[in-house]
Amino acid sequence: MNATSGPHPTGALLLCRADPTAVRPLARLLGEQLLLASAGEEWSVLVPEGKPWLHGGEPVEQVVTGWATALAVSAATWPVVAFWWDRDRAGFTLAAGFRRTVGYTWLADGTPVGEDEAMRTFAARLALDPVLDVQTLEPLTGPDPDADAAGRLLGVVAVLGRAGLALPTGLHPGESADRLRSVALAQGAEQLEGAGWRDAVRAELDVVEGGPLGPYLRGPRARVLGGAQLVAGVPLLLWGVGRRSGGWAAAGALLVAHGAFGLVYDRLREG
Repeated sequence: MNATSGPHPTGALLLCRADPTAVRPLARLLGEQLLLASAGEEWSVLVPEGKPWLHGGEPVEQVVTGWATALAVSAATWPVVAFWWDRDRAGFTLAAGFRRTVGYTWLADGTPVGEDEAMRTFAARLALDPVLDVQTLEPLTGPDPDADAAGRLLGVVAVLGRAGLALPTGLHPGESADRLRSVALAQGAEQLEGAGWRDAVRAELDVVEGGPLGPYLRGPRARVLGGAQLVAGVPLLLWGVGRRSGGWAAAGALLVAHGAFGLVYDRLREG
């Protein structure tokens, strides 16, 4: 499969290490049209229905990295892996909480242009096997005349399969955005649209308050998380607006709103 084939070779997938019930409310707050489907045990996949990278002038890498960052920081407890590709390059970005994102890039012909250490950090943050999985990932950072960029991404997907990832049939990195959308819908993916804050927050509380994330809604942890989201979100929002970067502006807005809500909710419940 060649990453440069097809009329619209640019595309992306967002892999969330959480089940759809946890991903749904946060994904809706991004304000983007997305398709959501289960992708194995404790994994979900988000497929963009639109192509904001074609309209805002931003590279697909920047758009989906902004989304992944916002989702991971808002979730606090589960990471997001964003796969992306265009005519010239392909790669992935891992966002995990407030940690700095880590990723790797290949040219369309499969030539690696990332840092080897990034692949090891990727494995460590996802708690992959430090021996078997790392040994499988390391060859992806070396020369291979028979592997193009899409093939490299499929290699990463195969390793994640050992951690429970199971993408729906036919949903593979390297396909066009239109093809991914059609396949996802055929597999029964749920269509998500931006929700009003009242509905989205109510849905999120139903999922979170009774589960292991409850402490992050009330008490010291909630206040620390809310404050950190504001600190991270305000400059990100301003930077995104200043650069007319829709992806990063949306990420900043989500973090600011989520952090502010967390602080207000904690105060109201304490009262």
